[in-house]
Amino acid sequence: MRKKRRNNEETLGDAIGRLLKVYRLENRLEEVGIVNAWEEMMGSMIARHTREIYIRDRILYVRLNSSVLREELSYARSKLIAMVNEKAGRELIDDVDLR
Repeated sequence: MRKKRRNNEETLGDAIGRLLKVYRLENRLEEVGIVNAWEEMMGSMIARHTREIYIRDRILYVRLNSSVLREELSYARSKLIAMVNEKAGRELIDDVDLR
């Protein structure tokens, strides 16, 4: 038989969610998730040539060590934005900066 929770008690998940909201860390947590999922989304070949990836002000910054790959990804910019936003489950980024 489950114990009934008291009115002032909440689940750990609810408490963490509230904490993230209070400190405005929800977006940052999603951004970290996208960065960590980069290889899964793009494949190992692209991940091997990625030197740095981060999100700032709704722009995904990707530093690559291959100019050929950078050029190829620039042609697929809108698809890349759609993939990232789909993975995030909402519109997290508006643009991609490939360097």
